[in-house]
Amino acid sequence: MGKYKNQAEAEAAGVYISKVKSYVKREGRLTKAQERALDAYWPTMGIDYENKMLDLNTLFDKPGPVVFEIGFGMGKSLVEMAAAAPDTNFIGVEVHRPGVGACLADAGEKGLTNLKVFEHDAVEVLKHMIADNSLARLQLFFPDPWHKKRHHKRRIVQTEFADLVARKLQPGGHFHMATDWEPYAEYMIEVMNVNTHYQNAAPQGDYMPRPDYRPITKFETRGQKLGHGVWDIIYECK
Repeated sequence: MGKYKNQAEAEAAGVYISKVKSYVKREGRLTKAQERALDAYWPTMGIDYENKMLDLNTLFDKPGPVVFEIGFGMGKSLVEMAAAAPDTNFIGVEVHRPGVGACLADAGEKGLTNLKVFEHDAVEVLKHMIADNSLARLQLFFPDPWHKKRHHKRRIVQTEFADLVARKLQPGGHFHMATDWEPYAEYMIEVMNVNTHYQNAAPQGDYMPRPDYRPITKFETRGQKLGHGVWDIIYECK
């Protein structure tokens, strides 16, 4: 970053700084069903990235609180959440095309009208397409923990990212993180506890029981049978 304190300061000065990505894009092969879903449902459920703020009031068929999920994988839990909460609108962002196709296939089969998806970098979408104070909740479930210490800079949960999320959340909105790796959970708590934009929503301690709105995945169930833990962390935006 050199003489610039952060990315925003460098951009304001017209200087391009190479960004550290929190993910590695793995190009899997699309199935026929995923290809068909992309063709059939992208025109109504997909959002193309552009440097322009979305009007969330007109994006969906009916108004409602907006939940933004980063990295929905194959989309099973996101579709389940949207189907269970028809009065809430959901935006999902995923960089892996097969996952986007699978999500659209499931959502299309259920006839959902309260779900939109991006195939793009979530940080860029948040910065350039989501208005400040517009989200009821931001969900970050099971992000890559980047286990090795030299890779910790790639973790998405950093001070700058938490500040960005705080700008996009409404006052009283929630930043909900979940991880199955305890050292990453502890790291998330460290980052969030010193951020003055938030307060931990847990009634006691640092962690929350899994909220009913977050579906338990097959992977999670399998891990629990093997004695693996999952940590839900929810911070409320002041």
